[in-house]
Amino acid sequence: MNRSELIENIKKKQSFLCVGLDTDLTKIPPHLLQEEDPIFAFNKSIIDATKDFCVAYKPNTAFYEMHGVKGWESLKKTMDYIPKDILTIADAKRGDIGNTATYYAKTFFEYLDCDAVTVAPYMGKDSVTPFLAFPEKWAIVLALTSNVGANDFQLVADHNGERYFEKVVKKITQWGDPESLMMVVGATRAEDIETVRKIAPDHFFLVPGVGAQGGSLKDVVQYGWNQDCGLLVNSSRGIIYASDGEDFAKKARESAKTIQSEMARVMIEKSFL
Repeated sequence: MNRSELIENIKKKQSFLCVGLDTDLTKIPPHLLQEEDPIFAFNKSIIDATKDFCVAYKPNTAFYEMHGVKGWESLKKTMDYIPKDILTIADAKRGDIGNTATYYAKTFFEYLDCDAVTVAPYMGKDSVTPFLAFPEKWAIVLALTSNVGANDFQLVADHNGERYFEKVVKKITQWGDPESLMMVVGATRAEDIETVRKIAPDHFFLVPGVGAQGGSLKDVVQYGWNQDCGLLVNSSRGIIYASDGEDFAKKARESAKTIQSEMARVMIEKSFL
């Protein structure tokens, strides 16, 4: 999916919602455990319930890889089931160099046919550029994360007061343009989103941390919005685990609709529609 198609879908659905498919067998409704593939059965129901209100799905691959071959099969079936007009993101956080990075890219872009994959930039340019070699695919590079450990490196300032994440953002904008590279920018550091936006005015941001992690959609929009929306705001637990009963899909739909409605109001206020 290219940038124009993504923006068109955001306008059509009046939404910039990404639903995280972090499917945990210990949290899904018990009656699904009787299914041949409980993970896919859960994901299929969630997708059917929420596809009208989101523009992206983001499975975190750890929740699938832990189950070995069966987990990869569940992930493949999930990716194949997602409608083609919805962006698919493999949240894999790969970060290696040379042929290794190329084969990671082939795994997600060719075998799984994902539109995008999250990438860690710590090893530098040659750990990211192999993911940028695939037409109409996206590398989503970790820029500023919302976890406590971000303080260990990302927020450390040099003698000029420039923080490490600012150096990273400046560098990765040189590696990929807004047509092929997005950035992960955590919602729980709202004012720092503005800093990233000033350095990267045109790139899309994938924003985790809204909802269960305490981030505010209002703050994300205030600091991260650009002329093309420029935001994919992720919600995982708040949608997919809105209920652990047999009404889980219905409740997931209601949660997704609530967020989408709020996003639609924002887009109207921004004269984006």
